[in-house]
Amino acid sequence: MNESKKLALLRILDILKKHTDINHPLTQEDIAKYLENDYGIIIERKAIGRNISLLKEAGYAIETNHLGNYLEERDFEDSELRVLIDGVLCSKYINATYSKDLIYKLCSLANKYFQAHVKNIYSVNEWNKTESKSLFYNIEQIDEAIEKELQIKFDYNKYGIDKKLHFTKSHTVSPYQLIVHNQHYYLMALHEYYQNIVYYRVDHITNISLTDNKLTDIHNIKGYEQGINYEELSTSYPYLFTDDLQTIVFGAKKAIIDDIVEWFGTNVQMEENEDTIKVTVKASPNAMKYWAMQYLNSVEIISPLTLREQIKKDLLKGIDKYKN
Repeated sequence: MNESKKLALLRILDILKKHTDINHPLTQEDIAKYLENDYGIIIERKAIGRNISLLKEAGYAIETNHLGNYLEERDFEDSELRVLIDGVLCSKYINATYSKDLIYKLCSLANKYFQAHVKNIYSVNEWNKTESKSLFYNIEQIDEAIEKELQIKFDYNKYGIDKKLHFTKSHTVSPYQLIVHNQHYYLMALHEYYQNIVYYRVDHITNISLTDNKLTDIHNIKGYEQGINYEELSTSYPYLFTDDLQTIVFGAKKAIIDDIVEWFGTNVQMEENEDTIKVTVKASPNAMKYWAMQYLNSVEIISPLTLREQIKKDLLKGIDKYKN
């Protein structure tokens, strides 16, 4: 279908975005061919030159040299798009179909030469990703509920032996925040029946809907009188357990200092000994139990004694299983 010549300005911009960069400029004759072949627009070379000048006046970074015209700057550099695409690929909470769609959309922000180098777009189905197709709808509903300060209700699902999600229970909660943690999307919310903070995998939620009930003000919840402390949330709850924080002291090999800072942030207290360090953190005891077991060969919990004894019991149970 032939388009109106009035659209030539916009189509020239589209052509420059899609087909040019510093290594691939287009002459006015080249642009005229793309206008005719792709949009059915036939205009003179002088008109193309005037339109390019107008685009420059409008602030578009179009450069002209002896080889032709090209778009020098875009909203996103190629390196920035690669970071975003890698983020989509690594996000287990976005299923393969949506990942592919998002990557195509990101590629459309660059020229045609960029997409030729994005090989991972063709292997997205091989990545370990959720099968849930309701993620983006869930996010929209949760965002709306938070904005309107309304409670939500939904069905929560867990994987069965068949590796498929199955309904476990319906929940009514006050939603507060969406959090990306360990490559998964979580909803931070107050369970209205049990009155405790819970974290739900967003891709495990189905049949979500807003209620007419106002959500419980988070400032009325013990421990959240000042709102959500995001730094504390990311460093004190490595596995998103919701028990009360305690001061925990542990010894560790110097070789894992990098890991400690990665998990608990730069505000962690460390005292250096000859071969080891003593570390003091404020964290969830339940989370610390799992963390200490993960670093069993490098970490020893010193206090509180209740946590140390619980780990000791778990280790003895584990040894008993491997006796034979």
